[in-house]
Amino acid sequence: MRTYDLTPFYRSTVGFDRFFSLLDRAAADGSPGYPPYNIERTGENTYRISVAVSGFSQRELSIVAKENTLTIKGEKSANENVNDKSEVLYRGIAARAFERAFQLADFVVVKNASLENGLLHIDLVREIPEAKKPRSIPISTTAQAPQVVDGSPEKAAA
Repeated sequence: MRTYDLTPFYRSTVGFDRFFSLLDRAAADGSPGYPPYNIERTGENTYRISVAVSGFSQRELSIVAKENTLTIKGEKSANENVNDKSEVLYRGIAARAFERAFQLADFVVVKNASLENGLLHIDLVREIPEAKKPRSIPISTTAQAPQVVDGSPEKAAA
């Protein structure tokens, strides 16, 4: 069994705490590792998920982003190149259906997906709305002295 220390990810990413906690739980549960995948940080607010989907064509794969969940599904076609003249003696290339779900952090959106050399690349961007971004508040150095208000009746009548 392989164990992964995700502590560096907790320190270097913001907003992916739930994401890496889910990975920790998935690894601890002994869930199947098919298909294998990588998660990369490609920039300050950009990420890439690469999933090994060799043997699957573009039409056999589907990617659905709903709320904070990214789901990747792969289903082989029923009419797989059947040739009466050939017989498979050993099947080492996995061609089973799969479903892989990822929990995304808030404000993370899917920007692009591409299939290259048997790898499905999904590019993610964290786009924080202007209203949610931290603002720098300027501090003024010129302070006016507070005015003293005299509450005596003679000043009020004048």
